[in-house]
Amino acid sequence: MGDIWQGFVEAIKLIFSFDPYVMKITLFTLYVCAIATSVGMLIGIPLGSLLALYRFRGRKFMVTLVNAGMGLPPVVVGLFVYMFLKRRGPLGFLGWLYTPTAIIIAEIVLAMPLIAGITMAAMQNVDPRLRLQSKSLGASEVRSTMTLLRETRLSLLAAVIAGFGGIISEVGAAMIVGGNLLVNNEPYTRTLTTATVQEIGQGNSTTAIALGIILLGITFLLVWILTSIQQGSLLSEPARVARSLFNRFRREPA
Repeated sequence: MGDIWQGFVEAIKLIFSFDPYVMKITLFTLYVCAIATSVGMLIGIPLGSLLALYRFRGRKFMVTLVNAGMGLPPVVVGLFVYMFLKRRGPLGFLGWLYTPTAIIIAEIVLAMPLIAGITMAAMQNVDPRLRLQSKSLGASEVRSTMTLLRETRLSLLAAVIAGFGGIISEVGAAMIVGGNLLVNNEPYTRTLTTATVQEIGQGNSTTAIALGIILLGITFLLVWILTSIQQGSLLSEPARVARSLFNRFRREPA
């Protein structure tokens, strides 16, 4: 138990000393997850809306794919992305294997079905009369869909939280397609999760604990921010203060 506590203390020192190795891996992880989550939103939200609102040939198959994709093992995703990006694969000519781009692609594949599936479920739970009413008032197809998206914004934030949480914590896909590489002592394809596995394998438990603490801290902080936005508590207080100041200045005589 003493060794664990000592390792924890040393890890805290490593974090607050802004160790370059730890900080670079942290920034790289945030960079990869931000791009993957953003692209997953751009694809997943429209796809989920399409599957929820329209009936067309092949829809049932696409819904099945999305639902299956929500439970895809990261290792399997990494394997298939690897097969496509390897030198003799269909996309091997791009030279993306063992690059940050390969990690981003794998994480998009993981995040997109989660976001699409939750979006689809949220849109299907909205009263269909709302869409009919907006269209009867002259709203276009796009405008009526945006109205539904606005009504389900809390669920959409939950979808984003799920997508982000699914990719920042995965290790298998990033390890397979990224290779966990350092180039000139820079974390070229090394994320917080893959670096933790690497450090444990090398017996550097202090660094591994530091990386784990940072990973937990980032996950908790970002999920807390998104949850606060979802519940309205993060935005309601500044809005309340702004209204109070505005009313005070309005009451003051010129």
